[in-house]
Amino acid sequence: MSENESIGHYNFVAEPFHVDFTGHLTMSVLGNHLLNCAGFHSTDRGFGIGYLNEVNYTWVLSRLAVELDEMPYQYEHFSIETWVENVYRLFTDRNFAILNKENKPIGYARSVWAMINLEIRKPADLLTLHGGEILNYVSDKKCPIEKPTRIKIDSSGPEIIYKVKYSDIDINGHVNSIKYIEHVLDLFPIEMYKEKRIKRFEVAYIAESYYSDTLSFYKQKINESEYNIEIKKVDGDVVCRSKVIFIN
Repeated sequence: MSENESIGHYNFVAEPFHVDFTGHLTMSVLGNHLLNCAGFHSTDRGFGIGYLNEVNYTWVLSRLAVELDEMPYQYEHFSIETWVENVYRLFTDRNFAILNKENKPIGYARSVWAMINLEIRKPADLLTLHGGEILNYVSDKKCPIEKPTRIKIDSSGPEIIYKVKYSDIDINGHVNSIKYIEHVLDLFPIEMYKEKRIKRFEVAYIAESYYSDTLSFYKQKINESEYNIEIKKVDGDVVCRSKVIFIN
């Protein structure tokens, strides 16, 4: 299969209601676009969520790392490319390139996905999907950013306590993966975003949380620009971990 067939390319505009007070696209909206592109790409190649749901499976995002030189500005046209880097038995690596209107890279992202059985909520064997046809879409295209890292945190007390609300819940009945991104970024004061921008954002999803769950957000300052975050349920179970790196 040619590289052009294995790489998906999708066009967007930074709509006014998708930008923050600086006029730039928000990280949560960019994250949503990345996930949509993953959905478009997999659907066009016969292993999208629509097909998987019919046979009682779905895709689950495990890890996401985004690194940016700049963020699209209001009304700017930009595009996202996505491709599969590796396929293993229980998970797959999917990469992204964010391109400006001149088709020049302004950022990249790496993600890790698993396919789970909706009845037993356990990972399924990807190599059995359409007889292993997913392997035909693996691309050699390079992604020049570091893979998602292992995030550790040492914090004595929570930054905030948050009770999961209606607007947090997605069609699967649990907190939407993008909502975690929004809540993590809300841990920082607006002054931080006036002085700096996000250079790298990572999130690792560990467990599901549901409507009315109480979540504790722990934040550890690594240095002036780097922070680790951990989200836990009241029973102590970790829901997800995140890393945010700012740059002036």
